[in-house]
Amino acid sequence: MLNGIENDEITGAGKHGKEEKMKVRTGGVTAAKGFEAAGVEAGIKYKNRKDMAAIYSRKPCVLAGTFTSNVVKAAPVLWDKKVVEESPFGQAVIINAGIANACTGQEGYSYCDKTARAAARALDVPEDAVLVASTGVIGMQLPIDRIEAGIEKLAKAKAETLEAGTQAAEAIMTTDTKSKQVAVEIEIGGKKVTLGGMSKGSGMIHPNMCTMLAFVTTDAVISKELLTKAVKEDVIDTFNMISVDGDTSTNDTLLVMANGMAENPEIQDDTPEYEEFKAALHYINESLAKMMAGDGEGATALLEVKVTGADTKENARILSKSVVCSSLVKAMIYGHDANAGRILCALGYSGVQFDPEKIDLYFESRSGQILVYKDGVATDFSEEEASKILADPEVTVLVDMKMGEESAAAWGCDLTYDYVKINADYRS
Repeated sequence: MLNGIENDEITGAGKHGKEEKMKVRTGGVTAAKGFEAAGVEAGIKYKNRKDMAAIYSRKPCVLAGTFTSNVVKAAPVLWDKKVVEESPFGQAVIINAGIANACTGQEGYSYCDKTARAAARALDVPEDAVLVASTGVIGMQLPIDRIEAGIEKLAKAKAETLEAGTQAAEAIMTTDTKSKQVAVEIEIGGKKVTLGGMSKGSGMIHPNMCTMLAFVTTDAVISKELLTKAVKEDVIDTFNMISVDGDTSTNDTLLVMANGMAENPEIQDDTPEYEEFKAALHYINESLAKMMAGDGEGATALLEVKVTGADTKENARILSKSVVCSSLVKAMIYGHDANAGRILCALGYSGVQFDPEKIDLYFESRSGQILVYKDGVATDFSEEEASKILADPEVTVLVDMKMGEESAAAWGCDLTYDYVKINADYRS
């Protein structure tokens, strides 16, 4: 279930004029045919909680991935980039929470190799078909003996059930307050095709990939080249449009695995079927991205910034991200203070040229919508009504630039006292 939606149908028209339908269903990485998962306690850093997860496909998968833009890349990122780019296929992912295996030198990279070898033995897959992911404290070495013991547990516990997928989603959490997973179904060539995903991310999250781990599985028949194209195009408007605190992590990873077990006719570029697949992938990625933004460390509200009427798509992205990244805007949302000046300020230093005398600015939530700025001046709005709107758990800032036809959305959260508390003693 996502925001109260379960087994719901979403309909839209693709660029080829064909009506596209997708069905939102319960589940995550085990929703697609042939995928199994598990989450177990391995004692990596945490006590009395699941902290290792596995995703396994019964058949080899084509792979696609995107990774952190940080120059300092964690050992698992370097390992996974090599597997995605050079291995003929992937079949398993081993994930640990608590220790990031970042800034750990050659020893840290060797632990990726040892993890892959242990998983290859336990799961009976090639070593170069194993991907690894870590999240947590930077600079600590992994307890490799516990990792290897955890892999044995994961191999025995893995299953294709909804519960197994949920346990995996819970096991990859660090400061997250809730697990994050979503799944959808579409039809391609008369065959049911399913995509499912899970992610984690709560802090050290900023556009251009965040401290986020995200894993998407699908049983679609699609080539590696086309899957890579779809992933790289979509990440620009989903995971790259969220920010919690302005810090881009060392470990950001998005991995997508397609095992072809739906047995649909192979998806081809520039076809209605490709558009349907892209729409489903976008729904998965955007849903996970918004879940992470709304679960930012200490957050009490999901902040969405929608910019319309921009002259170019890129300028719409820049403007929306500038607002969602502003600490003053984030603090304003926490205080339920309708201070339009902070939003205008963030738009103004974005680097995009525009006429502030022409834009309209609204606040919106389930409590209603209110216009707070128009044609260069603040409107005579009700502060009480505006505060009520800003007090809801999901708040949207709407900005009409009146420059063109392009639009974009970015997502973040409010900035609270608890964010400082969480990060002041994160290592303990």
